[in-house]
Amino acid sequence: MIYERDKVNAKYQWRLNDIFATDDAWEECFFKCEERLPHLAEYADKLSDSDKLYDCLELETRLGHDVGHIYQYAKMHHDEDARDSKYQAMTNRAEMLMVRLMSATSFIMPEVSEFSRERLEELSRSKKFEDYDVFFKEVIRKKEVILSKKEEKILTEVGIFADTNDEVFSMLDNADIKFSPIKDENGNKVEISHGMYGLMLQNPSQRVRKNAFESMFGAYKNLINTIAANYAGNVKKDWFFAKIRGFKSALDYSMYQENVPPTCYEHLLKAVGNGTKALHRYIALRKRALGLKTLNMYDLAVPIVPEQELSMPYDEAVQTVKDALKIMGEEYSGVLASAFENGWVDAYENKGKRSGAYSWGVYGVHPFVLLNYQETVHDVFTIAHELGHSMHSYYSNLSLPEQKSGYEIFCAEIASTVNEVLLLKYLLKTATGEFRKYLLTYYLDMFRTTLFRQTMFSEFEVMAHTKVEMGEPLTQETLSDMYYELNKKYYGKSVKHNDLIRYEWARIPHFYNSYYVYKYATGITTAVSIANNIIKYGAPYFEKYKKFLSAGGSMAPLDIIRLADVDLETSAPYETAIKEFSDTLDELEKAYK
Repeated sequence: MIYERDKVNAKYQWRLNDIFATDDAWEECFFKCEERLPHLAEYADKLSDSDKLYDCLELETRLGHDVGHIYQYAKMHHDEDARDSKYQAMTNRAEMLMVRLMSATSFIMPEVSEFSRERLEELSRSKKFEDYDVFFKEVIRKKEVILSKKEEKILTEVGIFADTNDEVFSMLDNADIKFSPIKDENGNKVEISHGMYGLMLQNPSQRVRKNAFESMFGAYKNLINTIAANYAGNVKKDWFFAKIRGFKSALDYSMYQENVPPTCYEHLLKAVGNGTKALHRYIALRKRALGLKTLNMYDLAVPIVPEQELSMPYDEAVQTVKDALKIMGEEYSGVLASAFENGWVDAYENKGKRSGAYSWGVYGVHPFVLLNYQETVHDVFTIAHELGHSMHSYYSNLSLPEQKSGYEIFCAEIASTVNEVLLLKYLLKTATGEFRKYLLTYYLDMFRTTLFRQTMFSEFEVMAHTKVEMGEPLTQETLSDMYYELNKKYYGKSVKHNDLIRYEWARIPHFYNSYYVYKYATGITTAVSIANNIIKYGAPYFEKYKKFLSAGGSMAPLDIIRLADVDLETSAPYETAIKEFSDTLDELEKAYK
């Protein structure tokens, strides 16, 4: 039964009054921010004066801190119960305040970027500006690609319609596309949606899975020319922005923006591409375990081992996670325990509560975690995952000034996945029978969907962009044929490559945020090496991992990861991840002999 929020024990609710004691305190802070915002304009065209520059940056930081808290408090209250119009209104007000802050500070970067390189380097070394050294180093790094004021203004104006392709796809994908209904295993009519499609692919009936697959991809096939033209426009847009700033490819420009060298991307594609034989073995095992004469693409999500219900109450699940992560040492374990005791976590579903789960770091307070706990294996892993994010935020916020505490997306999924891997290996220590087989498949599917599939997506993006950069047209035939061949490469001969799978690329929204998906693959790659090192070397290695957790955004992403002895510019981490997949598969194969 799902209860109203006021019926949920306060012990299992987060304490948002750690941010603001009352709504009145929130209103007071909101009013003060509105009062201070206009003062930023007083610094425009005066930043050449060091004192003015310092005061301006400090005011921006303080306002950013307060406005951030205003938004976080309102939004998390709204997530508690979307039906509450009071917090919906407060969230809307907070969002508008954030936009006003961004507008009011928009002059800072262009003005500072006009400083000479020597001046910027001097500022980055200055004791007075030590909290802003990363900011100045980024200005120095990007200075070489910043164009004239007039050109930058033009590019800013172009930004008004630069994301149109993404908006068009989102509208088509969420509002306009129509999927044919199907019948479930009991003959009942089922309306297909994105969410329902995922459930239908796990249906025990192959007929249901087939019909869901044909409903989904048939709809994209019917619109494929429109989608292809829209995606081609997105790729051309990427090439335009890269070319205008002097880059040889959109990949180079995208990686430059993240301060990650393109060689990292190249190592991923090469290593995972060479490791597809292990994935082919897993696909073959799936076919054998499911007892299918023909394994189709729509059979890859159905469990080969029925999901094991742990029937584990929330408190027991929390204790299991804490036990699994004791390997991190007393300090980490102590902080982790306090998260569950001191109002970090909102554990249970209630009426009106936002679905899913997330972690949100609140600088100067503590992280907050939203869960909707059910007694499933997946939900136990979700606790470990979200607390991994929280511990990353905790250590970075504790160790660094706010100006450089936020970590980049490139590093964001590492700590969460480390916790998942450690939990899985902890459970495997005592797991037997069907539960053990289930955990092994859980791990293998984590690799299949995160390492292999996201790398296949990444390779597709390179191929599509290269076509445009070479002056070749991107048609639906070109895109679909490229994707179909990649599907064969990654999944091998044990599965039938149903013709409709060639249109799968057309339903991937991440392709409109180009060169993003590879970060999922590098994230799990890094996490596997870190988790294995924690298990192997214990406390001495954890001190290195703690440096990673504490580094926030204080260095370039690859340098931060190197603090944990993982170098993504070499093949070693990728080989370790693929070996982990292969070794896990070895054990599961023995269980099916």
